[in-house]
Amino acid sequence: MATRRIISQEKSLLEKDDRIGSSPAASEKSNITPAVPTSVIMKLLAFTLAMIVVPIGSYFVTVDNLFKGNSTYAGALAAIMANMVLIGYIVVAMAEDQSDALGPANVEKKKDR
Repeated sequence: MATRRIISQEKSLLEKDDRIGSSPAASEKSNITPAVPTSVIMKLLAFTLAMIVVPIGSYFVTVDNLFKGNSTYAGALAAIMANMVLIGYIVVAMAEDQSDALGPANVEKKKDR
């Protein structure tokens, strides 16, 4: 035999949503901190700006002043400068990664003393 539901006692979805804080997570404060630290984002923005400004700037500064209108040499220097910015970013990123890896170990050593 099938059982009958008493519909008058059940709440509809709209009636359930009227209560504020009905879910367990509603009472907890949400964590809105970014997943990536601000220092990492600032370094990325700085190197992005450098990747745009340094090669173009070096091209236009050297095409007339240093290379006397030879755009091939000025373009080669701009490519070299772009690679230097990229290598600088890699070095900074690796140094930051190593400092993050060594950070908790240094804290543990200080606690042992």
